[in-house]
Amino acid sequence: MLHLFYGNDTITVRQKAHDFSSVEEKKGMKVEHIEVENYVEGVFTDIVGAVSLFGDKTLYIIDTLSGKAEMYDALIENLEAFASSDNTFVVIEGALLAPQKKKFQKYAVTMEEYKAVAAERFNAFGMADALSRKDKKTLWMQLQDAKYAGLSAEEIIGTLWWQLKSMRLAKSTNSAEEAGMKDFPYNKAKRALSVFKEGELETLSKSLLTVYHDGHLGKVDTDIALERWMLTL
Repeated sequence: MLHLFYGNDTITVRQKAHDFSSVEEKKGMKVEHIEVENYVEGVFTDIVGAVSLFGDKTLYIIDTLSGKAEMYDALIENLEAFASSDNTFVVIEGALLAPQKKKFQKYAVTMEEYKAVAAERFNAFGMADALSRKDKKTLWMQLQDAKYAGLSAEEIIGTLWWQLKSMRLAKSTNSAEEAGMKDFPYNKAKRALSVFKEGELETLSKSLLTVYHDGHLGKVDTDIALERWMLTL
């Protein structure tokens, strides 16, 4: 009998597989593990038809043999034998592609997939809004959140540069069409102009660009220079 537990949520996959195995073990079934480290060529042929002298059955946990191509190939070649064996085979694997799933579907009694929930991408445009309000405190706090979420200083600078550019365009044009922008971001940028003094947008843009280039040249630590730049608002 063959059971498959798989997916990119490896912690849950492993937990569910071991929960299943524990239930069978409590019923008196012997449990053995086959992993990359203890795999021996030909082992599947030996255990598929293995019968205990006392008539007990064994549950074999086959743990992520996909780490080695030749071992995984041997696993796939023996799926039919696992399915028809009196022993039980519990396969643990990571994410599988459709062709791989199809091979298991033909023989597995159960197939349980567990997917990790994708982490929500940090919305860096909140920083752009804080910049347009010259809200130094919120901008600095969101910078820490952005870095914690894994955004690079370059990504953050790109977002802030986009906001400054939008406001400069709004300042020098009379309509969204003339600026080459959509109505909503244009009108929003236009309203934000009242917060900035004459020449301030140009000065901030130039200094932010300096942070970017000096960081790439190794003259400054980009993260530290970006924080200092925010303090100038």
